[in-house]
This record gives sequence, C-alpha cells and structure tokens, in this order.
Amino acid sequence: MPKAKKIAASFGGSADDTEANFYEALLTADVDRMMACWADEEEVVCIHPGGPRLVGLGAIRAAFETMFANGNVRITPQLVRKIDAMASSVHSVRERIDILTSEGPVDAFVIATNVYHKTAQGWRMVAHHASPGNPNEAQDITETPPLLH
Repeated sequence: MPKAKKIAASFGGSADDTEANFYEALLTADVDRMMACWADEEEVVCIHPGGPRLVGLGAIRAAFETMFANGNVRITPQLVRKIDAMASSVHSVRERIDILTSEGPVDAFVIATNVYHKTAQGWRMVAHHASPGNPNEAQDITETPPLLH
C-alpha cells in the first residue's frame, strides 16, 4: 500500500479530521500526508494566494513539494465557519501564517475555503482556495452590505 494511502487510512471519519490532517501536513512539511487529504479525482483544485489554479493531483503535489522545499508552513486555522451536508462540507477559514522576516517574525493572514466530499475512502478535500487577508478581518460581516459590486 502506498504511503499516502496508509496515512489516509489512519484519518478519522469526518471532514474536520481531514482538515486537521491538512494543517498538520503544512506544519510538518509532509507531502505524503498532504496528498492523503485529497480526493483521488482528476478535477481537484487548489489555488494559493496570488497563484494560478492548480488542477489535478500531480499539479497540486508539485506545488506543495516546491513549498515544502523551503521548510514547513506555520499556519493556524482560526474562525472556521462550516456548511455541512450529507456528502459535502465547506469550511471557510481564516488562516494565520507565522512568517520569519529579516526584521523578525510577523503574522500574515489568508482567507481560505476548503471543500470536502465524502468518498469511498472517507472525507477528502476536493478544493482549497486561499486569498490574501489582513489582520483587520477579525470580524465577520454578517449583514448585507449596501453595494456588493
């Protein structure tokens, strides 16, 4: 059994468990653990802040291998909002990223959407879309703004 499948077999039975493994893979720079979070489908999608749309497991793996070549990524998920259905779960997450700069450590923020489907192998990610955020986005906007676009 390939390493990623062995890792995936150890996942719990919820989208929350898969999400926890996703962020643990970032923290430990473990590409096999990362890929075990993804559904075994050709149309999975990953978009990093300011990056292109990555489609398919090969493109996603290559991007994370490049990212992990520089070490782990210290991301803490915060303010998770969820929409759960029988076979899908959508998580809107504010991510706090610890970055070490020449002036010392700073926090960066990203707003991400993680989409999970319940597959024969359990809950797996089918989309991760991250956009730049800022520290002022601590509060959610829950009322309709007067003008959307």
